Amino acid sequence: MVEMGVAIGAAIAISVCAISTAWAQSRIGAAGAGTIAENPELTGSVIILEAIPETMVILGFVIAAMILIL
Repeated sequence: MVEMGVAIGAAIAISVCAISTAWAQSRIGAAGAGTIAENPELTGSVIILEAIPETMVILGFVIAAMILIL
């Protein structure tokens, strides 16, 4: 029973991070598309802002790995 709880904890750690990142990127992507339409010079900034939430998924993966290893 303990192994199943560990697996569920790791799944929750990565799934919550993935869902919240998807939500954040959907909002940033919509705003970024409007920004690029009005001012194409800001394309690099929009790409960076779109990539920043991905670090949350990476951290969620690290936490899930730590839960499974320990």
